[in-house]
Amino acid sequence: MRLLSGLRPRLILAFAAMTIIGAAATAGVSYVSARNAILKSVQDAAMDQLKDRVSSYSRPLSTPPTQEQLNDFAGSLRLNAVAVYRNLRSVNGPDLTTFSPELRQSIANNTRIQFQRRNRDASPELLVGLPVLVRQPDGSMGPSGVEVYSLTSLVQQQKAIEELARSAWQTAALVLPLAAALALLAARQVLRPVRALNTAAAQLGEGRLDVRLPAKGSDELAELVTTFNNTAAELERTVGELRAMEADARRFVADVSHELRTPLAAMNAVTDVLDEDAETLPPDTAVAARLVSGETRRLTRLVQDLVEISRFDAGRAELVLDEWDLATAIRDSLDARGWRDDEDLVTDLPEGVLARVDRRRLDLIVANLVGNAFRHGAAPVEVRLRAGDDDVTLEVEDHGPGIDPEVLPHVFDRFTKADTARARSEGSGLGLAIALENARLHGGDLTAADTGHGARFVLRLPHRTEGGTR
Repeated sequence: MRLLSGLRPRLILAFAAMTIIGAAATAGVSYVSARNAILKSVQDAAMDQLKDRVSSYSRPLSTPPTQEQLNDFAGSLRLNAVAVYRNLRSVNGPDLTTFSPELRQSIANNTRIQFQRRNRDASPELLVGLPVLVRQPDGSMGPSGVEVYSLTSLVQQQKAIEELARSAWQTAALVLPLAAALALLAARQVLRPVRALNTAAAQLGEGRLDVRLPAKGSDELAELVTTFNNTAAELERTVGELRAMEADARRFVADVSHELRTPLAAMNAVTDVLDEDAETLPPDTAVAARLVSGETRRLTRLVQDLVEISRFDAGRAELVLDEWDLATAIRDSLDARGWRDDEDLVTDLPEGVLARVDRRRLDLIVANLVGNAFRHGAAPVEVRLRAGDDDVTLEVEDHGPGIDPEVLPHVFDRFTKADTARARSEGSGLGLAIALENARLHGGDLTAADTGHGARFVLRLPHRTEGGTR
């Protein structure tokens, strides 16, 4: 079936089918017309000849005729014919059983000549019957009771018809190569612009928005090429505008984030002082100070995340790779945040799993995944490290409410916050997006799944060491 999936073989098959059908129809019509014409000429000639021979018989027939008269009458016709009167028949001519009862009954009840064609022993024959008319006492012509039947072989005519049929089919067969050549020519003319359109569309899909095709002629294909060019031009304009808007937005975010870092540093210094003096402040003032301190820290994390995202968008994020024992690196990240093995945190970190990673970026991934599990999931949080042949995997699984199926496909989108899927959220909505970008920067990947009793995040990294990839 794959061989017939292209336009070229389908065009060739269509042309061949149309040619065969047309040739078959023409051959069939020619065959039927010629056959009818041949048979009609034979039967007309046989009927006319029988009528002429009967009418030219000079001796009068008495009614009823004698055997001698029937014999003389049949012999004078000089045909393969037999004369019959009731139970009498001439001695010469074919046997009466050759003629069907239907034909004889038709002659007996009619005053006109009748004929019948049939095959006997695979040999076609023409049977003709004629009633002999005599003048009646009232002056009209009526049947005398004498009937004449002639037999004519159609073997030669049948051979001519068969030869004509063979010639018709041979002619039709000779047309088939011509149809194939025409189909190839038509396919070439049609497929050339189609292939060009396909190539241009593929280039357009690869991002070459400036691709265009020359429009030649004024047929439908030329109109299609013109439409493609107009579409590509409009797409190039639209994408250019969108890219410019996106670049402006990213530049704006990056600029604002960098501008906010200095005042935020000052605000953090002030809030640190407020936190230290909160116990000495009036209760209402202490609550306000703690609120300002918390919101300042949250705003600082948001700005830091925006700056990190802007580096990825600008393509300025770089890896500082070094070989680490991943168990040690991950445990250091957990210890730095006060997360240690207990009933809330269960770790399975086998020693000796080496890989070349950026320690800072790996720390960000681990902190984000485990922190999300504690904030949005439920204990115990399980952290498992596994080494495969080609990669290493780090699984972080909690036992909370899990991830809503509608949110799961968008969990790594920017500003997708956990509170759309879980009960509460305090993050910026950028943490998982940054974790995914860091995983991809390492040549790995980060995936999320709902286990039915919590959420599971799986980090995959290439199993690279100083000696290369294992």
